[in-house]
Amino acid sequence: MSAAGPSLQPAGPGLATAEGGPVTTCNIASHLPAMAALQSDRPAVIVPAKGGGWERLSFRELDARSDLLAHGLESAGIASGTRTVLMVKPSLDFFALVFALFKVGAVPVLIDPGIGKRALLRCLTEVEAEAFVGIPAAHLARLLVPAPFRTVKTLVTVGRKLGWGGNDLESLARLGAGKGPYRMAETSPEALAAILFTSGSTGIPKGAIYTHGIFDAQVRSIRALYGIEPGEIDLATFPLFALFDPALGMTAVVPEMDARFPAKADPRKLVHAIEAHGATNMFGSPALLDNLSRHAEAAGIRFPTLRRVLSAGAPVRRDIVERMQGRLDGEAQVFTPFGATESLPVASIGSREVLEETSSRTATGGGICVGRPAPGITARIIRIDDGPIDSWSDDLELPRGEIGEITVKGDVVTPGYFARPEQTRLAKIRDGDAIVHRMGDLGWIDELGRLWMCGRKSQRVRLGDGRTLFTECVEQVANRHPAIRRSGLVQAGPGRAALVVEKEPSASANDDTLRSELRSLVDPSIEAILVHRGSLPVDVRHNAKIDRERLGRWAERTLG
Repeated sequence: MSAAGPSLQPAGPGLATAEGGPVTTCNIASHLPAMAALQSDRPAVIVPAKGGGWERLSFRELDARSDLLAHGLESAGIASGTRTVLMVKPSLDFFALVFALFKVGAVPVLIDPGIGKRALLRCLTEVEAEAFVGIPAAHLARLLVPAPFRTVKTLVTVGRKLGWGGNDLESLARLGAGKGPYRMAETSPEALAAILFTSGSTGIPKGAIYTHGIFDAQVRSIRALYGIEPGEIDLATFPLFALFDPALGMTAVVPEMDARFPAKADPRKLVHAIEAHGATNMFGSPALLDNLSRHAEAAGIRFPTLRRVLSAGAPVRRDIVERMQGRLDGEAQVFTPFGATESLPVASIGSREVLEETSSRTATGGGICVGRPAPGITARIIRIDDGPIDSWSDDLELPRGEIGEITVKGDVVTPGYFARPEQTRLAKIRDGDAIVHRMGDLGWIDELGRLWMCGRKSQRVRLGDGRTLFTECVEQVANRHPAIRRSGLVQAGPGRAALVVEKEPSASANDDTLRSELRSLVDPSIEAILVHRGSLPVDVRHNAKIDRERLGRWAERTLG
């Protein structure tokens, strides 16, 4: 990386100041050369090798590789502002390409391939990408369904390039050879940095607009919340979160697993990755931690190197927190950051506070405590409203203790959705010069200023008598029963509530006994308690969020 100008000096990761005051340059990729200078030879990324074992890039090598690819991408036609769909599996190439795109000032577009063909094609169509970087299978799909790619002018293949045009990584490297460090784009904090699509688990997938300033604010917030230090080692089971690792100075260890199906990750391979590299940090979905903690408990395995475990994507049940906490040593905890693609992190809570303080209120219908707001976040509860709210007014806010929609304001809040003005209007409130994001989650704030989550607004269950039931308030009570693995409160037709439960595989109680015992725990206005014979349907991204819309249709058909 070359300096942005002769008078510029570093002023914290991603930012620079000039003589006489701040300047508005902020490229999230600038964290990488900073970390390469700090810990040149430490591994930045470690991934499984094809023939067994591991392959890696140091921070210096990752920085140099991304510089080389940045030169090649620019020569191939990908410039500042180029919207570039990236469909590459977690790998050394994935990390190098993302940072190369940021250095160029291009706009990576990341879409979860598990969202389904129809939704994926709709996302690709609306983003109107100008470049496409993908593995051979992704290019074959592009050729089979060409319409969403009509605006694409530049092609890059990661792997073997067949009959289609464009470049592969080797040809990009040749284009960039001999050009030295790349002078990264001097993007402003407000410049578009990426489009990250939501999973669409409770609606249509939408492309959240990320700026370089938002990414930089996220890095600073995550570091401050969890005390993450350069030199740490992260077991990176979720690709999007793994991208923060090099910027935080952590080594990203990608385990052998299919990132699309975290619930199916082999816990033995996760244990091996933690132990082989001495992981100090781990991020995993609740479903992944459920399987890992069950395996570790049964096998008597402990994780003495882990300083913290982060789990997000869906509420984490108390039994998962308790089991995983039991595998950690010393001061290590399980933390459950709360947020969304549109705003992360919003709040956080540690397992000790959950197990010693808040879980008793959760067990009696209070919802799930997600902790105190993160630094720089203003969290407020507003009255429940399914329509748009154009501008903030203080009379929207509810008193402490009342359930309403959670709203957040801060530097990590995204300004809107790409090419979706109506969805943006429903999710954002203008507050002076700032944007308030409506989380779509319902909750309340307790006497200590902690935030409690009660369920998705779209999934609240309305009864015939005008009352409303909230999913997490009911389900967490039902989940106390030892025979229940998880449960889903659903709308089973107008005015009708049903609770659908999935039993633990080892549960011995018959269905009638189970229903009778659950009746004594949950709200008596729930019309039916249904036992689901398979696993409850869950979201595609984390395999943990219950698909209550789909489950509600099943319950309505079952009840007739």
